[in-house]
Amino acid sequence: MLEEIFSLGINRIELGHGIRLSLWEGIEKFVADHPVTLTSLHNFCPLPIEVPDAAPDCYQCTSPSVEERQRCLRHTLRTIDCAQKLGADRLVMHLGSAPIPDYTGRLVNRIKSGHYLDRRYVALKLKAIREREANSVFDRVLEWLQPVIAHAAEAGVKLGIENRIGIETFPSEREFAQLFAQIPNGSIGYWHDFGHAQVRHNLTFIDHAEWLDKMRPHLLGCHVHDVKFPDQDHQVPFSGMIELESLIRPIGADIPFVWELSSRVSKDEIVTALAHWEQRFG
Repeated sequence: MLEEIFSLGINRIELGHGIRLSLWEGIEKFVADHPVTLTSLHNFCPLPIEVPDAAPDCYQCTSPSVEERQRCLRHTLRTIDCAQKLGADRLVMHLGSAPIPDYTGRLVNRIKSGHYLDRRYVALKLKAIREREANSVFDRVLEWLQPVIAHAAEAGVKLGIENRIGIETFPSEREFAQLFAQIPNGSIGYWHDFGHAQVRHNLTFIDHAEWLDKMRPHLLGCHVHDVKFPDQDHQVPFSGMIELESLIRPIGADIPFVWELSSRVSKDEIVTALAHWEQRFG
């Protein structure tokens, strides 16, 4: 896996949340033997041994179960330790979800059935927002974060909270602002997923450009992939609807851009997109 990425001329790599513990020794050896930099790890990394497939939300810090929150904490602290050992100074994190129905899926289905922005779509969207606002898990997350923040600070690892697609996910846009207000010392930052933000834009929850501009002071890194309307994300850059050039140019050179692509994307598509990226962004 790493050898194939390296062969494309890529020497800055994120380790994702689907990496099994059995691969870890080989990863450590590859990193030691090749001129590569690990920009980040995505929680949980390595994958918990009892979880069969990639599942970044297998344990959630928003869970009402104390046992699940403790498992989430244990695997998060282990990922921080792994990042420190491998020299990665950023950790990408999901922060769970609120207990509400799958309104996002219903909204997407209405779009696909030709009812985008009709009265029933708008009514469903407003119902989803009201129910999400009525089911706050903020205090639970804030408490759970305290030992994570302390451990990350000791390890020299920055915590990047990723934006996600679903209305049920935490944090919402309002909750992101609350987190940065209540944890104001830079202990946490923001990880911008272009595809997720574009789908939320398509669902009319946010304006993609305005949201990224608002979050830029907190930005630690980005996941880059394109979107085909309304919700087909993880497409190769420049193949979909995201206006990457206008969104990316204002971002500082110190911010890593991690390409997060579907396994269905071919090597030729990646090579072509990389050439376009080099032409546009250097």
